[in-house]
This record gives sequence, structure tokens and C-alpha cells, in this order.
Amino acid sequence: MSGHCLRLAFARVNQETNALSPVLTTLADFKATHWLEGPQLLAACGRKPMEVLGMFRNAELSGFVQEMHKLSHAHDLAHAHTGVALVPLVSAWAVPSGPLTRDCLQGIIDAILRQLRATEPVDGLYLSLHGAMGAQDTADPEAEIIRQLRAELGPTLPIVVTYDLHASVSREVVEQVQAIVAYATNPHRDHARTGAMAARMLLGVCRKTLHPTMAWRSLPMLMGGGTTIDFLPPMLAIFQRLRRWERQRKILSGSVLMCHPWNAHPETGWNVLIVTDGDRKLAEKLADEVAELCWQVRHELPPAFHTPEKAIQLAKSARLARKLGVVVLADTSDVVSAGAPGENTALIEALLAHGRELVSYVPLRDPEVVAALWPLAIGSQQHVTLGGKLDLARGKALTLQVTIHDKRESHGVGRIVVLVHEKVHIVVVEGPALAVRPAFFSNAGLNPWRADVIVVKNFFPFRMFFAAMARLTLYVRTSGVTDFDAAHVLEFAGNIHPRDEVTEWRTADRRRRLD
Repeated sequence: MSGHCLRLAFARVNQETNALSPVLTTLADFKATHWLEGPQLLAACGRKPMEVLGMFRNAELSGFVQEMHKLSHAHDLAHAHTGVALVPLVSAWAVPSGPLTRDCLQGIIDAILRQLRATEPVDGLYLSLHGAMGAQDTADPEAEIIRQLRAELGPTLPIVVTYDLHASVSREVVEQVQAIVAYATNPHRDHARTGAMAARMLLGVCRKTLHPTMAWRSLPMLMGGGTTIDFLPPMLAIFQRLRRWERQRKILSGSVLMCHPWNAHPETGWNVLIVTDGDRKLAEKLADEVAELCWQVRHELPPAFHTPEKAIQLAKSARLARKLGVVVLADTSDVVSAGAPGENTALIEALLAHGRELVSYVPLRDPEVVAALWPLAIGSQQHVTLGGKLDLARGKALTLQVTIHDKRESHGVGRIVVLVHEKVHIVVVEGPALAVRPAFFSNAGLNPWRADVIVVKNFFPFRMFFAAMARLTLYVRTSGVTDFDAAHVLEFAGNIHPRDEVTEWRTADRRRRLD
């Protein structure tokens, strides 16, 4: 390889799909959230720029680029190698929602192919994928992406993939790539680390210094592991074991993927992936061991959540918490970051009925209301009907007399109209009501510190971002597409825990892997 400059391409397609959401995802949704191509993408992957505007300064692609610079520089000094040329293709990221339209999926693939065809041949490819994406007319869109890229690049070109921790794994993807590495944290906070691991593997394969050998196990379970948080029992011990193994030279990575339970992939479930440096026997042994550990925690299910009335009662009683900060109510039935529409009005109705004395901030997606009120003056009073438009089967409309408090625009959510009824402030947005950070409310002109109660539509990551102000956090079930039993209506290829009686995992694993 002396004197040869390796050309290594990289791309991202990231969206987590809720198969129960009626809100389809289009190419416009990706372009409104995050879409970068070519040199613009490479420039975003330095240390200072925001790689994904409004979300991450350094995510997988930044981790990949920065690690590749470091590795190639060290190798050049030691071996007089001419180095690595990075080839940025496309980075497309959309907020979780319903399935991609067929045109959307193909449009993203076509954009990546255009970038590939516009450059010189490449020696390797890194793909940052989600792994729980859904699309019309295909059961496995990630496999479709890899299939079309593999047809363009040839059967032997090295491809390394990274996945979200909630991905599903399919036989076709495993057979088409050299290695798969997943996040090791939940809430996710190791995006850049995961991209850096992919860089080390891809460069090692291309320079023939590493020989990734991957073992895979697939378990028929939608739920288990309690809260599934990596730093809390019961998952803590499993993730600690994987991290200890990764410190051994022979073990390149160990991943437990705990699945997105509202994904319609027929073989969805938990997966274990172990990548060793050329040691098949070791990889298979460790994958089997971790799969058994995961199966043992299958009966430890998520905790029960409060009713809206109970949560508001607890918030009212928490006077010191409200004085020193805020009470955060997480609407677990309408989690936008898990693909829900974000138009659930249940907590607004409950706050008006039981928490009128609380200053409350509540996010809501209703593009029709935004369009109707946008031309009107701040301070004017209007009758509005909120919700019940995106999810006709489950949504409940709520009619109120409101005052238009403010109007703004913000990246990713579009136009914002803040409505006030008594002390309830409703942040109505055109786009996704992704209220994960306090900035969602400050971008709407509200000071989060002045609230008694803030409603978020998220399971875990908000806890990191609200840590400075949240003095009490309460999880609330209001009924919607991200209830943990909502996916029981989906059709899977076989029985799956806990919906069905499943006594062992190896039969399903053999069928899924055709072993």
C-alpha cells in the first residue's frame, strides 16, 4: 500500500420510524432538519462547527473524520504513507416520525449515488445509519440503502456501519458489510466515540492490519432490561462487561441493540453483535454469552407511569421543587423523539382541569393552527381547536379561547405561535414538537425558569439537558403511539416477548440468522 492515498467515503441516513404514526416522512422533512453534501458536510465535521444544527456539535461523522485525521497522521509519520483522502457524500437526518415515503428513501439513495459518481473511485465506505428506519414498500430500508450502494461499489469494497442502540439487525445487512458498531449508551451520548470506532475499523481493513470478524445473535424480545439505561441495573452489568472486553486487543467492539419497539421490521427484537480481530470462535462465544445475559433480564419491564391527574397532584405538592426550579412532565404516550405526532392534548386538558394555578409550558404540533394565526396580531384573542388533525384514529381535539402571546421562527420546527389560556402556555409549532432541551421554549420567547411545570415529549435525553433546572421529573401516560403496549398490534415473523409466550430465544435466533 506504500505510496497509495486511500480514498474513504462517508455518509449518514438517520431517522427513527414509528410504524404506528400516520405522519409520513418526506424528503422535505430531512432537508428542513439536516441535509449536507460534499465539502459542506466535511466542513461541518471539524471540532468547532455544529455537525447537526440544533442537536449535536460532534456526532458520528465528526468522530469518524477527526479520528481518521489522527490515525492517518500517526501512520504517515511512522510509515511514510501518503495518507487518507476523505470523501464526504451526504448527511441526511430527520426527526423521528412515520415511515419514509418511497420517493423519500430513493431520493436519499440517489443523492448519495450522485456524489459517489461525481468523485474518483473510493477504497472504503463508512455509513452512519439508524437501524430502526421504516419506509413504504420495503421491510428493511437500511438493507435497501446498502444493497444499492453495494451494486455501485462492487462486492468486495469494505463497508463499516454504525447503528443507533435501538436498531434492528437483519441478515442481509450483516452479510453485506465488514462490521457493525452501535452506540453503547442510553440516553445516547457516545455518537462521536462510535464514529471513531468505525474509523479505526475501516482504516484497519483497508490497510489490511485488521480483519473484523462479526458474530450476531437475535432475540425475540421487544421489552426487557427495566429502564434500559446503560448506567443503571440491570443493563449496567452487561454494558460494563462489553466495555471491559473492548479493552482487550482481540475484541474490536461489543454491542447490545435494544430495539425500537414501534418499528415494523418483521424480525425486530434485541440483538447482540461482537466484532473481533479475526477470531471467529471468540466472537461466537462472547455473542452467545451476552445474548444469554440479555434474555435473563427480559422480565424486568419498564415501570408503570402516572396518570395526568396524579402527576399534576404531585407537581402541585412539590412546592420546594417549583420554587428552586421546575417540575418536568414527560408525556410517554406522545414521544416525538420516538416518532409520535406530537399533537396529544391530554396534558393541556388535565392542566386546565387540575393545575390552573401552575405556570405551565406545553409543546404541541398543529400546522393548521399556526397557519391560521400567523397573520394575526400578538395580543389578540381567538377561539382555536387544537389537535385531532394528524392522528385521526387516536387524536383528541381541544377547543379553547386563547391569547396570542408571541410568534417566532426556529430551525427544525418552522413557525411558532405561543398561545396562553390562563397560566397554560401552549407552544404550537409547524414542524416536530421536539421539546427535548430548554432551548425549545426559549426559542419560543419563554423563560423556562419562570415555569412551574414544563411538558416534554421525550423518554430519556431531556434529563441531561434539563438537569440544571428539573427538581422533579414525572413520567405520564396519556394514551398514544409510544405506549409500550402500542406495538402489540404490529405483525412480526414469530412470537415475541412480552406480547407472546416465549420460553427460549435460540429457535427464533436460528431462523433469523438461517444458521
